[in-house]
Amino acid sequence: MSHPVDVPHAIVRRVRAACAHLPEAYEEQAYEGVHWRIRGRTLAHLGAHGDDNEHLTIVTFHAGEEHDLLIAVGHPFYPGWGPGLVAMVLTDDATTDWEEVRELLTESYCLLAPKKLIARLGSTRPEA
Repeated sequence: MSHPVDVPHAIVRRVRAACAHLPEAYEEQAYEGVHWRIRGRTLAHLGAHGDDNEHLTIVTFHAGEEHDLLIAVGHPFYPGWGPGLVAMVLTDDATTDWEEVRELLTESYCLLAPKKLIARLGSTRPEA
């Protein structure tokens, strides 16, 4: 049976780097794992589950208009635990496109942050 496990430090560092350019976004310990927030709203939640044989690290984020497309792609994308949320399996190897992770988390931020903070992103915002 799967249970919560510690998120690998290398993956936490990579997600932290993917969120570093987001104005006023901050990192917090979550009940399980770590989350990044903007003004009290969670833009990304990073957690890991596993058993004696395998661990799975997942980031959940807001996907907006891309939700259905991402879910249709399948692995590494899965439906999140709420409306408009997507879960993505992360690995600390070449199978995870970390530039894509940065773009997806930036878009999640843009769905939650005030317009004045989004404007501060400038050229780091993904194309709409």
